Amino acid sequence: MAASASPGNGKAAPQTALRGTLNTPKIVLLVIAAAAPLAAVVGTVPLAFALGNGVGVPGMFVFAGLVLLCFSVGYAAMSRRIVNAGGFYTYLSLGLGRSAAIGGGLVAVVSYNAASIGLIGAFGYFAQLTAAQHGLDLPWEVWAAAAILLTAYLGYCQIDLSAKVLAVLMIAEIAVLAVLDIAVIVSKGVHAVPIESLAPHNVFGGAVGVTMMFAFMSFIGFESAALYGEETKDPRRSIPLATYASVIVIAAFYALTSWVAVGGVGKDQLQEVAGQQLGDLFFQLSTTYVSSDLTTVMQILLCTSLLAASLALHNATNRYTFVLGRERVLPGWLGQPHPRFHSPHRAGLVQVVVSAIVVAAFAVAGLDPYTSLCTSLLGLGTLGIVVIQAAAAFSVIGFFRNRADRHWWRTLLAPLLGAAGLTTASLLLIEKFSLLTGTTNPVINALPWVLLIAAGGGVGYARWLKAGRPERYAAIAQVEIREDADVPVPMIVADRDPVPVA
Repeated sequence: MAASASPGNGKAAPQTALRGTLNTPKIVLLVIAAAAPLAAVVGTVPLAFALGNGVGVPGMFVFAGLVLLCFSVGYAAMSRRIVNAGGFYTYLSLGLGRSAAIGGGLVAVVSYNAASIGLIGAFGYFAQLTAAQHGLDLPWEVWAAAAILLTAYLGYCQIDLSAKVLAVLMIAEIAVLAVLDIAVIVSKGVHAVPIESLAPHNVFGGAVGVTMMFAFMSFIGFESAALYGEETKDPRRSIPLATYASVIVIAAFYALTSWVAVGGVGKDQLQEVAGQQLGDLFFQLSTTYVSSDLTTVMQILLCTSLLAASLALHNATNRYTFVLGRERVLPGWLGQPHPRFHSPHRAGLVQVVVSAIVVAAFAVAGLDPYTSLCTSLLGLGTLGIVVIQAAAAFSVIGFFRNRADRHWWRTLLAPLLGAAGLTTASLLLIEKFSLLTGTTNPVINALPWVLLIAAGGGVGYARWLKAGRPERYAAIAQVEIREDADVPVPMIVADRDPVPVA
Protein backbone atom coordinates (compact mmCIF):
# COMPACT_ATOMS: atom_id res chain seq x y z
CA MET A 1 0.00 0.00 0.00
CA ALA A 2 1.14 3.55 -0.53
CA ALA A 3 0.07 7.04 0.34
CA SER A 4 -1.25 9.06 -2.55
CA ALA A 5 1.36 10.69 -4.75
CA SER A 6 1.51 13.97 -6.60
CA PRO A 7 3.76 15.28 -9.37
CA GLY A 8 6.03 16.93 -6.84
CA ASN A 9 6.77 13.95 -4.71
CA GLY A 10 8.86 10.85 -4.44
CA LYS A 11 6.95 9.36 -7.36
CA ALA A 12 7.35 12.47 -9.45
CA ALA A 13 5.89 12.83 -12.90
CA PRO A 14 8.40 11.88 -15.62
CA GLN A 15 8.94 15.47 -16.69
CA THR A 16 9.88 16.57 -13.16
CA ALA A 17 11.80 13.54 -11.90
CA LEU A 18 15.56 13.27 -11.73
CA ARG A 19 17.10 10.21 -13.35
CA GLY A 20 20.45 8.47 -13.14
CA THR A 21 22.13 5.10 -12.83
CA LEU A 22 23.71 5.41 -9.40
CA ASN A 23 24.41 2.30 -7.33
CA THR A 24 25.52 1.83 -3.73
CA PRO A 25 29.29 2.33 -4.29
CA LYS A 26 28.72 5.50 -6.32
CA ILE A 27 26.47 6.96 -3.63
CA VAL A 28 29.02 6.11 -0.95
CA LEU A 29 31.67 8.00 -2.92
CA LEU A 30 29.39 11.02 -3.33
CA VAL A 31 28.67 11.01 0.39
CA ILE A 32 32.25 10.50 1.58
CA ALA A 33 33.45 13.23 -0.80
CA ALA A 34 31.25 15.75 1.03
CA ALA A 35 33.09 14.93 4.26
CA ALA A 36 36.42 15.82 2.57
CA PRO A 37 38.38 13.15 4.47
CA LEU A 38 41.89 14.35 3.62
CA ALA A 39 41.03 17.99 4.19
CA ALA A 40 39.37 17.13 7.51
CA VAL A 41 42.37 15.09 8.64
CA VAL A 42 44.86 17.82 7.72
CA GLY A 43 42.79 20.77 8.93
CA THR A 44 40.55 19.51 11.74
CA VAL A 45 42.35 16.68 13.54
CA PRO A 46 45.36 18.82 14.61
CA LEU A 47 42.95 21.42 16.03
CA ALA A 48 41.16 18.69 17.96
CA PHE A 49 44.54 17.48 19.28
CA ALA A 50 45.64 20.98 20.32
CA LEU A 51 42.39 22.46 21.63
CA GLY A 52 40.51 19.32 22.63
CA ASN A 53 41.43 16.30 24.70
CA GLY A 54 44.62 15.32 22.86
CA VAL A 55 45.18 11.57 22.89
CA GLY A 56 41.43 10.95 23.33
CA VAL A 57 40.56 12.30 19.86
CA PRO A 58 40.57 8.89 18.09
CA GLY A 59 38.15 7.49 20.66
CA MET A 60 35.86 10.47 20.17
CA PHE A 61 35.71 9.74 16.44
CA VAL A 62 34.58 6.21 17.33
CA PHE A 63 31.96 7.64 19.70
CA ALA A 64 30.70 10.08 17.08
CA GLY A 65 30.49 7.26 14.56
CA LEU A 66 28.40 5.15 16.96
CA VAL A 67 26.03 8.05 17.63
CA LEU A 68 25.60 8.66 13.89
CA LEU A 69 25.03 4.95 13.31
CA CYS A 70 22.12 5.22 15.75
CA PHE A 71 20.83 8.14 13.72
CA SER A 72 21.30 6.09 10.55
CA VAL A 73 19.13 3.24 11.86
CA GLY A 74 16.05 5.46 11.84
CA TYR A 75 17.15 7.35 8.75
CA ALA A 76 17.48 4.05 6.89
CA ALA A 77 14.07 2.91 8.10
CA MET A 78 12.50 6.01 6.50
CA SER A 79 14.56 5.78 3.32
CA ARG A 80 13.24 2.25 2.71
CA ARG A 81 9.74 3.69 2.58
CA ILE A 82 10.37 7.05 0.91
CA VAL A 83 12.22 7.71 -2.35
CA ASN A 84 12.64 11.40 -3.01
CA ALA A 85 15.29 13.99 -3.88
CA GLY A 86 14.19 16.13 -0.94
CA GLY A 87 16.21 14.47 1.80
CA PHE A 88 15.67 16.19 5.14
CA TYR A 89 12.94 18.40 3.68
CA THR A 90 10.72 15.42 2.92
CA TYR A 91 11.54 13.60 6.16
CA LEU A 92 10.80 16.65 8.28
CA SER A 93 7.43 17.06 6.58
CA LEU A 94 6.38 13.51 7.30
CA GLY A 95 7.72 13.47 10.85
CA LEU A 96 7.36 17.00 12.18
CA GLY A 97 4.95 18.68 9.77
CA ARG A 98 4.98 20.82 6.65
CA SER A 99 5.89 24.03 8.48
CA ALA A 100 9.00 22.42 9.93
CA ALA A 101 9.80 21.01 6.50
CA ILE A 102 9.76 24.37 4.74
CA GLY A 103 11.80 25.98 7.50
CA GLY A 104 14.26 23.08 7.47
CA GLY A 105 14.41 23.03 3.68
CA LEU A 106 15.44 26.68 3.56
CA VAL A 107 18.02 26.10 6.30
CA ALA A 108 19.37 23.20 4.22
CA VAL A 109 19.69 25.35 1.10
CA VAL A 110 21.50 28.10 3.03
CA SER A 111 23.75 25.66 4.92
CA TYR A 112 24.87 23.41 2.08
CA ASN A 113 25.36 26.42 -0.18
CA ALA A 114 27.43 28.24 2.45
CA ALA A 115 29.60 25.19 3.09
CA SER A 116 30.17 24.67 -0.63
CA ILE A 117 31.23 28.30 -1.13
CA GLY A 118 33.47 28.20 1.93
CA LEU A 119 35.28 25.19 0.50
CA ILE A 120 35.81 27.07 -2.77
CA GLY A 121 37.61 29.73 -0.75
CA ALA A 122 39.74 27.07 0.95
CA PHE A 123 40.54 25.49 -2.41
CA GLY A 124 41.63 28.86 -3.84
CA TYR A 125 43.87 29.47 -0.83
CA PHE A 126 45.61 26.08 -0.78
CA ALA A 127 45.82 25.79 -4.58
CA GLN A 128 47.62 29.13 -4.70
CA LEU A 129 50.11 28.03 -2.02
CA THR A 130 50.74 24.61 -3.53
CA ALA A 131 51.09 25.84 -7.11
CA ALA A 132 53.39 28.69 -6.04
CA GLN A 133 55.74 26.16 -4.42
CA HIS A 134 56.12 24.55 -7.84
CA GLY A 135 56.61 27.72 -9.87
CA LEU A 136 53.01 28.57 -10.85
CA ASP A 137 52.10 31.69 -8.90
CA LEU A 138 48.50 32.69 -9.67
CA PRO A 139 46.08 34.71 -7.49
CA TRP A 140 43.66 32.68 -5.38
CA GLU A 141 40.79 34.26 -7.28
CA VAL A 142 41.91 32.46 -10.46
CA TRP A 143 41.87 29.09 -8.73
CA ALA A 144 38.50 29.81 -7.13
CA ALA A 145 37.06 30.79 -10.53
CA ALA A 146 38.37 27.54 -12.03
CA ALA A 147 36.71 25.58 -9.21
CA ILE A 148 33.40 27.35 -9.78
CA LEU A 149 33.49 26.64 -13.53
CA LEU A 150 34.38 22.97 -13.05
CA THR A 151 31.68 22.56 -10.42
CA ALA A 152 29.18 24.28 -12.69
CA TYR A 153 29.93 21.87 -15.55
CA LEU A 154 29.86 18.70 -13.48
CA GLY A 155 26.74 19.80 -11.62
CA TYR A 156 25.01 20.58 -14.91
CA CYS A 157 25.64 17.11 -16.32
CA GLN A 158 24.11 13.86 -15.13
CA ILE A 159 25.15 12.86 -11.62
CA ASP A 160 27.01 9.80 -12.92
CA LEU A 161 29.81 12.01 -14.25
CA SER A 162 30.33 13.62 -10.84
CA ALA A 163 30.39 10.18 -9.27
CA LYS A 164 33.16 9.03 -11.64
CA VAL A 165 35.29 12.11 -10.97
CA LEU A 166 34.80 11.82 -7.22
CA ALA A 167 35.65 8.11 -7.31
CA VAL A 168 39.14 8.88 -8.63
CA LEU A 169 39.72 11.67 -6.12
CA MET A 170 38.42 9.68 -3.12
CA ILE A 171 40.54 6.63 -3.93
CA ALA A 172 43.63 8.84 -4.22
CA GLU A 173 42.89 10.59 -0.90
CA ILE A 174 42.38 7.39 1.03
CA ALA A 175 45.39 5.73 -0.61
CA VAL A 176 47.86 8.48 0.32
CA LEU A 177 46.78 8.45 3.97
CA ALA A 178 46.83 4.65 4.00
CA VAL A 179 50.46 4.81 2.90
CA LEU A 180 51.22 7.19 5.77
CA ASP A 181 49.35 5.03 8.30
CA ILE A 182 51.18 1.89 7.20
CA ALA A 183 54.55 3.65 7.30
CA VAL A 184 54.02 4.84 10.88
CA ILE A 185 52.79 1.40 12.00
CA VAL A 186 55.78 -0.33 10.37
CA SER A 187 58.15 2.12 12.05
CA LYS A 188 56.57 2.26 15.51
CA GLY A 189 54.91 -1.15 15.77
CA VAL A 190 52.29 -1.42 18.52
CA HIS A 191 53.37 2.01 19.81
CA ALA A 192 51.76 3.53 16.71
CA VAL A 193 48.33 2.86 18.22
CA PRO A 194 48.59 3.61 21.96
CA ILE A 195 45.77 2.07 23.97
CA GLU A 196 45.44 5.34 25.92
CA SER A 197 43.53 6.82 22.99
CA LEU A 198 40.59 4.53 23.75
CA ALA A 199 40.64 4.90 27.53
CA PRO A 200 37.30 6.44 28.68
CA HIS A 201 38.99 8.98 30.96
CA ASN A 202 40.91 10.33 27.93
CA VAL A 203 38.03 10.15 25.44
CA PHE A 204 35.56 11.93 27.75
CA GLY A 205 38.02 13.96 29.79
CA GLY A 206 39.70 17.32 29.30
CA ALA A 207 38.16 19.65 26.72
CA VAL A 208 35.77 16.94 25.54
CA GLY A 209 33.23 19.49 24.25
CA VAL A 210 35.74 20.93 21.78
CA THR A 211 36.75 17.47 20.58
CA MET A 212 33.14 16.40 20.20
CA MET A 213 32.40 19.49 18.13
CA PHE A 214 35.29 18.80 15.75
CA ALA A 215 34.41 15.09 15.58
CA PHE A 216 30.79 15.63 14.55
CA MET A 217 31.60 18.38 12.06
CA SER A 218 34.01 15.99 10.33
CA PHE A 219 31.07 13.78 9.29
CA ILE A 220 29.26 16.58 7.45
CA GLY A 221 27.54 15.26 4.32
CA PHE A 222 27.13 11.63 5.43
CA GLU A 223 23.34 12.10 5.45
CA SER A 224 23.13 13.17 1.81
CA ALA A 225 22.60 9.63 0.47
CA ALA A 226 18.81 10.08 0.55
CA LEU A 227 19.06 13.05 -1.83
CA TYR A 228 19.99 10.67 -4.67
CA GLY A 229 16.97 8.40 -4.28
CA GLU A 230 15.41 9.39 -7.61
CA GLU A 231 18.72 8.85 -9.42
CA THR A 232 19.42 5.39 -8.02
CA LYS A 233 18.68 2.02 -9.62
CA ASP A 234 17.45 0.38 -6.41
CA PRO A 235 16.97 3.20 -3.90
CA ARG A 236 15.22 1.20 -1.19
CA ARG A 237 18.28 -1.00 -0.90
CA SER A 238 21.10 1.33 -1.95
CA ILE A 239 20.23 4.38 0.18
CA PRO A 240 20.22 2.56 3.57
CA LEU A 241 23.35 0.57 2.66
CA ALA A 242 25.15 3.70 1.47
CA THR A 243 24.24 5.57 4.65
CA TYR A 244 25.56 2.82 6.92
CA ALA A 245 28.67 2.26 4.79
CA SER A 246 29.50 5.96 4.70
CA VAL A 247 29.33 6.38 8.48
CA ILE A 248 31.42 3.26 9.09
CA VAL A 249 34.06 4.16 6.48
CA ILE A 250 34.35 7.78 7.63
CA ALA A 251 34.51 6.84 11.32
CA ALA A 252 37.10 4.11 10.75
CA PHE A 253 39.15 6.40 8.51
CA TYR A 254 39.26 9.28 10.98
CA ALA A 255 39.75 7.09 14.04
CA LEU A 256 42.61 5.06 12.57
CA THR A 257 44.45 7.98 10.98
CA SER A 258 44.20 10.17 14.08
CA TRP A 259 45.20 7.19 16.25
CA VAL A 260 48.31 6.56 14.15
CA ALA A 261 49.12 10.29 14.34
CA VAL A 262 49.04 10.07 18.16
CA GLY A 263 51.62 7.30 17.98
CA GLY A 264 53.64 9.02 15.25
CA VAL A 265 53.98 12.28 17.18
CA GLY A 266 54.11 10.72 20.66
CA LYS A 267 51.30 10.86 23.17
CA ASP A 268 53.27 12.85 25.73
CA GLN A 269 54.06 15.74 23.39
CA LEU A 270 50.98 15.53 21.13
CA GLN A 271 49.13 18.67 22.21
CA GLU A 272 52.25 20.83 22.21
CA VAL A 273 53.40 19.69 18.75
CA ALA A 274 49.89 19.88 17.29
CA GLY A 275 49.50 23.42 18.62
CA GLN A 276 52.77 24.47 17.00
CA GLN A 277 52.33 22.77 13.64
CA LEU A 278 48.52 22.75 13.18
CA GLY A 279 47.88 22.34 9.43
CA ASP A 280 51.45 21.19 8.84
CA LEU A 281 51.23 18.31 11.31
CA PHE A 282 50.37 15.56 8.82
CA PHE A 283 52.77 16.97 6.22
CA GLN A 284 55.54 16.74 8.80
CA LEU A 285 54.53 13.18 9.63
CA SER A 286 54.57 12.31 5.92
CA THR A 287 58.06 13.73 5.42
CA THR A 288 59.39 12.05 8.57
CA TYR A 289 57.95 8.57 8.06
CA VAL A 290 57.74 8.33 4.24
CA SER A 291 59.30 11.02 2.05
CA SER A 292 58.95 14.60 0.87
CA ASP A 293 57.56 13.24 -2.40
CA LEU A 294 54.55 11.80 -0.59
CA THR A 295 54.14 15.13 1.18
CA THR A 296 53.97 16.88 -2.18
CA VAL A 297 51.34 14.41 -3.37
CA MET A 298 49.40 14.96 -0.14
CA GLN A 299 49.48 18.73 -0.62
CA ILE A 300 48.07 18.38 -4.13
CA LEU A 301 45.41 15.94 -2.98
CA LEU A 302 44.44 18.33 -0.20
CA CYS A 303 43.43 20.76 -2.94
CA THR A 304 41.49 18.12 -4.86
CA SER A 305 39.84 16.99 -1.60
CA LEU A 306 38.50 20.49 -1.05
CA LEU A 307 37.33 20.65 -4.66
CA ALA A 308 35.61 17.26 -4.38
CA ALA A 309 33.86 18.27 -1.17
CA SER A 310 32.65 21.51 -2.73
CA LEU A 311 31.28 19.57 -5.71
CA ALA A 312 29.52 17.04 -3.47
CA LEU A 313 27.91 19.81 -1.40
CA HIS A 314 27.02 21.67 -4.61
CA ASN A 315 25.13 18.56 -5.75
CA ALA A 316 23.34 18.35 -2.40
CA THR A 317 22.33 22.01 -2.55
CA ASN A 318 21.02 21.58 -6.09
CA ARG A 319 18.69 18.80 -5.07
CA TYR A 320 17.22 20.71 -2.14
CA THR A 321 16.69 23.77 -4.33
CA PHE A 322 15.25 21.58 -7.11
CA VAL A 323 12.69 19.91 -4.85
CA LEU A 324 11.68 23.19 -3.19
CA GLY A 325 11.17 24.58 -6.69
CA ARG A 326 9.25 21.50 -7.84
CA GLU A 327 6.89 21.96 -4.90
CA ARG A 328 6.68 25.72 -5.52
CA VAL A 329 8.15 26.70 -2.17
CA LEU A 330 10.82 28.41 -4.29
CA PRO A 331 10.11 29.60 -7.87
CA GLY A 332 8.71 26.69 -9.87
CA TRP A 333 11.16 27.00 -12.78
CA LEU A 334 13.92 25.78 -10.45
CA GLY A 335 12.15 22.42 -10.30
CA GLN A 336 12.61 21.50 -13.97
CA PRO A 337 15.26 18.86 -14.77
CA HIS A 338 17.49 19.02 -17.82
CA PRO A 339 15.76 17.30 -20.78
CA ARG A 340 18.89 15.33 -21.68
CA PHE A 341 20.94 14.95 -18.49
CA HIS A 342 17.93 14.75 -16.13
CA SER A 343 19.91 16.87 -13.67
CA PRO A 344 18.72 19.84 -11.55
CA HIS A 345 20.56 22.17 -13.94
CA ARG A 346 18.59 25.34 -13.25
CA ALA A 347 19.03 25.02 -9.51
CA GLY A 348 22.73 24.38 -10.15
CA LEU A 349 23.17 27.45 -12.32
CA VAL A 350 21.54 29.65 -9.68
CA GLN A 351 23.94 28.27 -7.09
CA VAL A 352 26.89 28.90 -9.39
CA VAL A 353 25.83 32.53 -9.79
CA VAL A 354 25.46 32.90 -6.01
CA SER A 355 28.88 31.32 -5.46
CA ALA A 356 30.51 33.63 -8.00
CA ILE A 357 28.92 36.72 -6.45
CA VAL A 358 29.97 35.80 -2.89
CA VAL A 359 33.53 34.90 -3.88
CA ALA A 360 33.83 38.09 -5.95
CA ALA A 361 32.56 40.18 -3.03
CA PHE A 362 35.22 38.75 -0.70
CA ALA A 363 37.88 39.27 -3.37
CA VAL A 364 36.90 42.89 -4.05
CA ALA A 365 36.87 43.59 -0.30
CA GLY A 366 40.41 42.21 -0.08
CA LEU A 367 39.45 39.60 2.53
CA ASP A 368 41.50 36.46 3.04
CA PRO A 369 40.02 33.42 1.27
CA TYR A 370 40.80 31.12 4.19
CA THR A 371 40.54 33.09 7.43
CA SER A 372 37.51 35.08 6.21
CA LEU A 373 35.67 33.34 3.37
CA CYS A 374 36.29 29.71 4.29
CA THR A 375 36.01 29.80 8.07
CA SER A 376 32.91 32.01 8.20
CA LEU A 377 30.82 30.22 5.56
CA LEU A 378 32.01 26.72 6.39
CA GLY A 379 31.22 27.40 10.05
CA LEU A 380 27.73 28.62 9.12
CA GLY A 381 27.14 25.62 6.88
CA THR A 382 28.41 23.12 9.44
CA LEU A 383 26.15 24.46 12.15
CA GLY A 384 23.08 24.46 9.91
CA ILE A 385 23.66 20.92 8.65
CA VAL A 386 24.13 19.49 12.15
CA VAL A 387 20.98 21.27 13.35
CA ILE A 388 18.83 19.76 10.58
CA GLN A 389 20.45 16.36 11.17
CA ALA A 390 19.18 16.58 14.74
CA ALA A 391 15.74 17.66 13.52
CA ALA A 392 15.69 14.75 11.07
CA ALA A 393 16.39 12.32 13.92
CA PHE A 394 13.34 13.64 15.76
CA SER A 395 11.31 13.42 12.54
CA VAL A 396 11.97 9.66 12.37
CA ILE A 397 10.37 9.29 15.80
CA GLY A 398 7.44 11.46 14.70
CA PHE A 399 6.94 9.60 11.44
CA PHE A 400 6.71 6.16 13.03
CA ARG A 401 4.83 7.30 16.13
CA ASN A 402 1.37 6.26 14.90
CA ARG A 403 2.42 3.51 12.51
CA ALA A 404 1.86 -0.20 13.00
CA ASP A 405 5.41 -0.95 11.84
CA ARG A 406 7.10 1.11 14.55
CA HIS A 407 9.90 -0.67 16.43
CA TRP A 408 11.35 0.06 19.86
CA TRP A 409 14.95 0.17 18.55
CA ARG A 410 14.86 1.12 14.88
CA THR A 411 12.25 3.86 15.08
CA LEU A 412 12.48 5.06 18.68
CA LEU A 413 15.55 4.39 20.81
CA ALA A 414 18.22 4.47 18.06
CA PRO A 415 17.01 7.76 16.51
CA LEU A 416 16.53 9.18 20.01
CA LEU A 417 20.17 8.43 20.84
CA GLY A 418 21.21 9.97 17.53
CA ALA A 419 19.07 13.03 18.22
CA ALA A 420 20.64 13.44 21.68
CA GLY A 421 24.16 13.33 20.27
CA LEU A 422 23.39 15.67 17.38
CA THR A 423 21.53 18.12 19.62
CA THR A 424 24.57 18.19 21.93
CA ALA A 425 26.82 18.80 18.92
CA SER A 426 24.52 21.63 17.74
CA LEU A 427 24.66 23.35 21.12
CA LEU A 428 28.44 23.01 21.20
CA LEU A 429 28.72 24.51 17.72
CA ILE A 430 26.58 27.47 18.76
CA GLU A 431 28.50 27.97 22.02
CA LYS A 432 31.91 27.68 20.38
CA PHE A 433 31.11 29.26 17.02
CA SER A 434 33.95 31.77 17.40
CA LEU A 435 36.36 28.86 17.88
CA LEU A 436 34.96 27.22 14.76
CA THR A 437 35.43 30.37 12.67
CA GLY A 438 38.72 31.34 14.30
CA THR A 439 37.75 34.98 14.76
CA THR A 440 36.24 37.34 17.32
CA ASN A 441 34.65 39.48 14.58
CA PRO A 442 31.10 40.17 15.85
CA VAL A 443 29.63 40.23 12.33
CA ILE A 444 30.97 36.77 11.47
CA ASN A 445 30.00 35.33 14.84
CA ALA A 446 26.46 36.64 14.36
CA LEU A 447 26.04 34.45 11.26
CA PRO A 448 24.00 31.76 13.11
CA TRP A 449 21.15 34.27 13.12
CA VAL A 450 20.93 33.74 9.35
CA LEU A 451 19.83 30.16 10.01
CA LEU A 452 17.23 31.29 12.53
CA ILE A 453 15.89 33.84 10.03
CA ALA A 454 15.70 31.17 7.30
CA ALA A 455 13.89 28.74 9.60
CA GLY A 456 11.51 31.41 10.92
CA GLY A 457 10.84 32.71 7.43
CA GLY A 458 10.06 29.20 6.22
CA VAL A 459 7.63 28.53 9.07
CA GLY A 460 5.94 31.89 8.52
CA TYR A 461 5.64 31.22 4.79
CA ALA A 462 4.15 27.79 5.52
CA ARG A 463 1.52 29.31 7.77
CA TRP A 464 0.68 31.86 5.08
CA LEU A 465 0.30 29.07 2.52
CA LYS A 466 -1.91 27.06 4.85
CA ALA A 467 -4.21 30.04 5.36
CA GLY A 468 -4.17 31.60 1.89
CA ARG A 469 -3.12 28.81 -0.52
CA PRO A 470 -4.41 25.60 1.10
CA GLU A 471 -4.17 23.56 -2.10
CA ARG A 472 -0.47 24.36 -2.48
CA TYR A 473 0.11 23.70 1.21
CA ALA A 474 -1.62 20.32 1.00
CA ALA A 475 0.56 19.31 -1.98
CA ILE A 476 3.81 19.82 -0.05
CA ALA A 477 5.80 16.60 0.43
CA GLN A 478 2.98 14.34 -0.73
CA VAL A 479 5.17 11.29 -1.23
CA GLU A 480 4.60 7.67 -2.04
CA ILE A 481 5.20 5.64 1.11
CA ARG A 482 5.99 2.00 0.65
CA GLU A 483 4.28 -0.24 3.16
CA ASP A 484 4.93 -3.88 4.00
CA ALA A 485 2.11 -5.86 2.48
CA ASP A 486 1.37 -7.66 5.74
CA VAL A 487 1.22 -4.55 7.90
CA PRO A 488 -2.13 -2.70 7.89
CA VAL A 489 -1.63 1.06 8.16
CA PRO A 490 -4.87 3.07 8.21
CA MET A 491 -3.32 6.46 7.54
CA ILE A 492 -0.08 8.45 7.37
CA VAL A 493 0.09 11.54 9.54
CA ALA A 494 1.94 14.60 8.22
CA ASP A 495 1.54 17.91 10.01
CA ARG A 496 -1.36 16.27 11.82
CA ASP A 497 -3.37 16.29 8.58
CA PRO A 498 -4.52 12.75 7.69
CA VAL A 499 -3.47 11.57 4.25
CA PRO A 500 -5.62 8.60 3.18
CA VAL A 501 -3.84 5.48 2.08
CA ALA A 502 -4.42 4.54 -1.53
